[in-house]
Amino acid sequence: MSWASPEDIYTSTSLASYLDKKLLVLLRDGRKLLGILRSFDQFANAVLESACERAIVGDLYCDIPLGLYIIRGENVVLIGELDVDKEELPPHMTRVSEADIRRAQKAERDSTDLKGSMRKRMEFLDMD
Repeated sequence: MSWASPEDIYTSTSLASYLDKKLLVLLRDGRKLLGILRSFDQFANAVLESACERAIVGDLYCDIPLGLYIIRGENVVLIGELDVDKEELPPHMTRVSEADIRRAQKAERDSTDLKGSMRKRMEFLDMD
């Protein structure tokens, strides 16, 4: 049985193995950020270079440029490396402008809000 050296354990369990690689970072509020990891600390605070927010609504998406972006570690849910040689999105996805994706996000939010308010109005019918 062979044991891993402390250096191997450090790089396999930390963000060090992701330095200078393109990542997808999922945040607690549901946003998805893409960028190249340039730095991090013991709290998983991270600095992404050439960062963008990937906004997706249905089959529409837009990459909104953010530039150099600092992420507070407590907001990170998931970090994964992206394969730069592969297509990132399925072929049925359509790239749209930032204005178009903002309109789609607003329509989606309004639809969700309407469903929630209708559900509250109908609670009196619940006979449990």
